[in-house]
Amino acid sequence: MNHFQKVVHLETIRENQRAHGLATILAIGTANPSNYIMQADYPDFYFRVTNSEHMVNLKNKFKRICDNTMITKRFMLLTEEFLKDNPNMCQYTSPSLNTRQDLLITQVPKLGKVAATKAIEEWGLPKSKITHLIFCTTSGIDMPGADYQLTKLLGLSPSVNRLMMYQQGCSGGGMVLRLAKDIAENNKGSRVLVVCSEIMATIFHGPSENHIDSLVGQALFGDGAAAIIVGSDPDLAVEHPLFEIVSASQTIIPDTEMAINLHLREDGLKLHLDKDVPKMIFENIENILMQAVRPLGLSDWNSLFWIVHPGGRRILDEVELKLNLDKQKLRASRHVLSEYGNMTSACVLFIINEMRNKSLEDGKSTTGEGLDWGVLFGFGPGLTVETVVLHSKPSTVQQVKTGPEDLA
Repeated sequence: MNHFQKVVHLETIRENQRAHGLATILAIGTANPSNYIMQADYPDFYFRVTNSEHMVNLKNKFKRICDNTMITKRFMLLTEEFLKDNPNMCQYTSPSLNTRQDLLITQVPKLGKVAATKAIEEWGLPKSKITHLIFCTTSGIDMPGADYQLTKLLGLSPSVNRLMMYQQGCSGGGMVLRLAKDIAENNKGSRVLVVCSEIMATIFHGPSENHIDSLVGQALFGDGAAAIIVGSDPDLAVEHPLFEIVSASQTIIPDTEMAINLHLREDGLKLHLDKDVPKMIFENIENILMQAVRPLGLSDWNSLFWIVHPGGRRILDEVELKLNLDKQKLRASRHVLSEYGNMTSACVLFIINEMRNKSLEDGKSTTGEGLDWGVLFGFGPGLTVETVVLHSKPSTVQQVKTGPEDLA
């Protein structure tokens, strides 16, 4: 075989490895712990379980923080009984990493299994056809990791190609879509199971008068897991495309590395959240959006459907204001924030599911609330922005049950 023949042969091999079409979301599943607490009741719960009711002024401040979140309820694996049995988790600074790890390394993949099982059931094909697994969590670190544990829990093939993403924070949901797109489009016939599972016991701490940003975290975060199946060139006889992943990119907003940071210590994961994060997003979001949709020739932001990570109420308000969006544009993001709180990486996948279900319920022609094109934004430590452009498909897939799960 001469040099020219070798080159042609290699090009043929490479071409045969690639899929022809865009990576496509084929199914979605979500899950939450069975235990939940109403946001209006949370200040009393929080100051009671942390033995901090004597901190009257701080409790009143915390009530105002909770009232301003626009969160109605949050699901939490932590219960009052568990916290009473583990009082070391209830102080702001007390060695408790072993307690947290013992909980997280078993429960994070277990919650992920529930969401993944729903996604696989909706997909309708045998789990043996899953070729890749991406697992993302900010809740605990272990080796072998949550990806390995989930492979065993689901009974996936031992030859499944695994990718474990720890400690990515709230931008992780956009990141896994970016990774899944690259895998699906470069591995012909592949089907990628993506799982984001978050249990915020990792950042639960008692109140501190010197760390109000930690109090904001206590008011925002909830537990949840979401799973999607991604693949290119779907078999339309058995698979039901929901959204095509048109493009995906990551941007670091300059000089913002101190805006959101979390550090793992003996007393758990400590959160620092700058009060100006919404302002930083406000100042940069339009330029990032313009770069993402420029190839589509779009300039009317209200012609898009929107999936924005609800890091908090102010972030959604600032995005809406900066881009002059109609009030209903961020409905799905606000709904997920209200019903679940900030579930870190899982949030945007919950929002995708909410948009798909509402589109079907309202009889919209596409999964993107009747619109063809949309954008997804994730915001995380860095300050990192993940941007995903989506193309919706006909709204024909039956809604899948969502709600709390008994993980006992």
